[in-house]
Amino acid sequence: MSGTLQVRDHLLNELETGVRTGEALIRKIRPEDWSFRPQDNFRSLLELVHHFVLIPASDLAIMQEKSEGEVGSIETSLSGVEDPERLATTFRQNFEAYKAYILSLSEDDYLNRSTKAFYMEHGHLQVQWQIETVTHVFHHRSQIYNYLKQLGHEVNFFMLYA
Repeated sequence: MSGTLQVRDHLLNELETGVRTGEALIRKIRPEDWSFRPQDNFRSLLELVHHFVLIPASDLAIMQEKSEGEVGSIETSLSGVEDPERLATTFRQNFEAYKAYILSLSEDDYLNRSTKAFYMEHGHLQVQWQIETVTHVFHHRSQIYNYLKQLGHEVNFFMLYA
């Protein structure tokens, strides 16, 4: 296996860690937690979790040059869903679809195929989009962890890498 594909797989493994530990965080959420908002200008926990769960699906749609409307439909697809188990399962399914796409790319496409998001002037290479997705997941996983800490949940640093 080439070094490029090894890096691709390392990034997928890192993303899977974010998904697995994110699922564990989501499963800790109680019904009374959903409306928690640390400040008026922050998302509620429910809004944050919906966004988090949809990252693999919306980022995949963006890197496949889907329209603003198509991405918007994905981003509202969980409206009204508050069941932690359903949200965790959806997160896993979105990750698996994202992973299948990344693995379907030839090495040349992975390194050299550029796609442009509807909101950008210039495109990004598929490898750049993958890095963006990994950082996006970890950014919001951290936020959820902090929200749960503020709500008094038993969470600790070690569970982020279990």
